[in-house]
Amino acid sequence: MSEILTADKHQHLRAIEALYSGHHSWLYATLKRKLGNAMDAADLAQDTFTRILASQVTVIDQPRAYLSCVARGILVNWYQRKALERAYLEALASVPTQEVPSPEAHFVVLETLHEIDAMLDALPPLVKRAFLLSQLNGLKYQDIAEQLGVSLITVKRYMKQAFVQCLMLVE
Repeated sequence: MSEILTADKHQHLRAIEALYSGHHSWLYATLKRKLGNAMDAADLAQDTFTRILASQVTVIDQPRAYLSCVARGILVNWYQRKALERAYLEALASVPTQEVPSPEAHFVVLETLHEIDAMLDALPPLVKRAFLLSQLNGLKYQDIAEQLGVSLITVKRYMKQAFVQCLMLVE
């Protein structure tokens, strides 16, 4: 069995190496054009190949289409991350100077915000909406049920699902 796993792993690495050598410069140039920034393009191109390496895919019929699809997902996440960072910095602008967090605390807050955002994005849309209506808008479960057009028990199930997801974030 280990011989098969080793052979599969080598085949996977060879496939990724061929993909990288044949298409990295094209992907980098494409991302650089979209972003207008060589460093971010290099990071995102590298992230794309890292994700593909982790995926264990060995056969790719249309490499550029596949790379574009994977890179698009990474780019969407990158844009969301940048938007979250901008919103945090805008919120910090209204904080008195003496209350502005240290660079270390700033980093920890941003990382925590990214984790929370990813956790929320992993929830089904209605579960996420119910959770946000409860936690950000302070709505009671019955009001959420009416707004979403679902039963009270469904809202309770949604909230349980969201809280379980939050607990997984803490662990």
